Amino acid sequence: MLTGGCHCGAIRYEITGEAINHMLCHCKDCQRASGAPMVGWVMVPDTQLTVTGEPAIYASSETAQRYFCIQCGTSLFYSNPEFMPDRVDIQSATLDEPGAIAPQAHVQTAERIGWMARAHELPEHERFATGD
Repeated sequence: MLTGGCHCGAIRYEITGEAINHMLCHCKDCQRASGAPMVGWVMVPDTQLTVTGEPAIYASSETAQRYFCIQCGTSLFYSNPEFMPDRVDIQSATLDEPGAIAPQAHVQTAERIGWMARAHELPEHERFATGD
């Protein structure tokens, strides 16, 4: 079982069973909704997700809904019954152990921000860089 939740703890969730996949999405919709260049999504059958608390729901298209915490703003879930019936995507960074499921692929790379293709080549700092 995997667990997770929002930043403030008002919403918690549990996932039972195996994940269907873990994808890193680069679509413009995910970029805009998250404020990030890409979003990791763990897909599970919707019957395997139990949520405690009341996420707010935003209809991000005619068929898709995004779920988030109204208290702290954390994006949590995505559903689209037309495109992925009986499935729900869970933002993998909201898992208590986000490293528990390795991503399998990048998707929607046609909309990837150009510099993301080489982001792994940038210098790395274990903590916040002071700019020195």
